[in-house]
This record gives sequence, C-alpha cells and structure tokens, in this order.
Amino acid sequence: QKAAERPLTAEEVSRAVGASVDGAERLMAACSGLQLVNTHQEHGQVCYSNTQQASAFLTRSSPTSLYQAVQFSSGTNYLCWHYLTDAVREGRNQYEKAFGITSEDFFQALYRSDEEMGKFMQLMNAIWNICGKDVITAFDLSPFKNICDLGGCSGALAKQCTSSYPECNVIIFDLSKVVQMSRKHFVTEADQRISFQEGDFFKDSLPEADLYILSRILHDWTDQRCIELLRRIHKACRSGGAVLVVEALLNQDGSGPLTAQLYSLNMLVQTEGRERTDAQYAALLAAAGFSSIQHRRTGKIYDAVLGYKQE
Repeated sequence: QKAAERPLTAEEVSRAVGASVDGAERLMAACSGLQLVNTHQEHGQVCYSNTQQASAFLTRSSPTSLYQAVQFSSGTNYLCWHYLTDAVREGRNQYEKAFGITSEDFFQALYRSDEEMGKFMQLMNAIWNICGKDVITAFDLSPFKNICDLGGCSGALAKQCTSSYPECNVIIFDLSKVVQMSRKHFVTEADQRISFQEGDFFKDSLPEADLYILSRILHDWTDQRCIELLRRIHKACRSGGAVLVVEALLNQDGSGPLTAQLYSLNMLVQTEGRERTDAQYAALLAAAGFSSIQHRRTGKIYDAVLGYKQE
C-alpha cells in the first residue's frame, strides 16, 4: 500500500511494516522479480514503487483490489490445500482436518464465524467488481426484467446487472446471515433496483423471475445436487425465462485453461463439486428441463451458459 504513494527504500518499507531491513530488502527484491514492484535509483539508493498491476489489484484503496481475496486465500484456502494429498486420496474436502469442523454442509464450515463470512463476501465482491460486467454482457439479457441472483452474496453481480440493464430489477436470494451482512456492508439505499429475499435455495420457495443467475454456485455441488437445484429453478421460472450459469469452463479435451484446472482442484479440497465443460453444464441444464442451451466464453476467467424454459 505504502509504495503506491511514492517510491520507498527497503529501510522505509521495513519501518512501515515492522520488519527487519534485511528481510524487507530480500522481499522487495523478490517482488521486483515477480514484477509486483518497479525499482529506481534515487540518491544512490534502490527505491521501490508499485507496478500498475499491483496498484490496481493489491492495494486496499483500489476499487479493483484483491486484498480481501488474498486474505481469504491465506486464512482458508491454503489451509485446505495443505491436505491436498488427502483430498486426492479420499476424493472429498478437507475442512475437518484443516479446521476441526465436521459438517454435512461445507458452507457451515465456510461461514463458521461472522469474520470468515465477511472475508468470503469481500472475496466475492472483488471478483465481480473485476469480472462481473464480462459475464453479465456475454449474452444480451435486456429482455429479462425480473432477475433473481441465487446465492448473490455481496450483491456485486446484481449491481453489474442493474448498471448494464437499466430496466431490470434484481432479487438477491441468500441465507439470512449473508443477507444481513450484505445489507449492512455492501448494498446501499442508492441501489434501489436491488432487493433481498432470505432463504436456502435447496429448501425454501424460490421467488418467481424471468432470469435466474447462478454465479459460482454449481461448481460447489455434485451433479445430483446441481440437477436438484436446477429443477427447483425450472419450476419457479416464468415461461420463456432462463437461467444463466456463470463458471470457469474447462476445455472439452481437458487441456485447460490452467486457471479452471486449478479451481477444480480447489473445489476438491474445499467443496463437494468440480469445474466442468460447457457440455457438462448443458447436460445438467437439460436434465432439469431447460433447452436451447448456449455458452459464451469471455476470454477471461469466467464464462457464461444460458438455458431457456420453453413457453
């Protein structure tokens, strides 16, 4: 953060973060090699400043900051990845070993405290602040006036919807404690076309809508659970409506993309689910009754699959 304001020497960095000068010098040298900071010679001393990417994504003050996402990865993801070998051998998530929490529903572990839930919501907020517009505009969603964002979390994707499609209204459907946190910290009174409904989308009645958005939802669950959820959506969906699935799509031949392959490993250590190909998502949608299924790749991390409920 400090190096965003002006170039600093390693000694200044060490004082700012409470580290040894030797440690700060080695860290800044490594960050330079990773192209996270630029080096300068000023008055015979080496100084460091943030690269453009670091300023955009790693400083807390940036609107596209991934600071909270990095914090969540450090405190949660990496602890599960410590047991990657066990996850591969057992074929299941590692929350019990990582956190001592036994739960049939991994979200009980993920939301084990308000602090952890807040970190996860900040992560999701950062992701959709950066990637949301690409997936929301992958298809023309303007015909859909009433949209339900299932598991809409912080509301960042809902905001992208109302920004890209000024005539739409969005209901965020999520667990009660998530909705309360979102109302308190993320969605303001200025977001007049965004409303909330509390509930569990596997158990409670879903609001009627023209379009349902499932962003980074299906990759959490087994095929059977995905079809169960999609059938509930199909039943609630208005005739001529649709469901938009937002996920990182794997190539059909399994060759990549690398990010999606690594995400799939992360799903193994943390959830019940996996990343899938567009054909696999299409099969899930078809099994739930949706048709005219299409997919669009954005050229970035997340892609979109759209399926319709016939009139």
